[in-house]
Amino acid sequence: MIQLALNENIQTVCIDEPAGTRIARLSGLLVTGSIGILLRAKREGYPLSMQQSIERMRNRGIRLSETVVNFALRDWVRVDECDRSL
Repeated sequence: MIQLALNENIQTVCIDEPAGTRIARLSGLLVTGSIGILLRAKREGYPLSMQQSIERMRNRGIRLSETVVNFALRDWVRVDECDRSL
């Protein structure tokens, strides 16, 4: 994926593994993870449940650190509050 992004001049890649993330950054790419994709979808107005999405990911064997999960849930609440104030 990293080589493809470099070949195609793609600036951002979605990688969850620490080793891949490090290599992508060392290669000059911006990196987001699965949680980052979900947060962006929320900001863009897609209706989805972060808690349910996290549970589905974990049920499929995707490991997510508690730090990442807690950040995502806090940010999710913040985005929800901003949406309601509009």
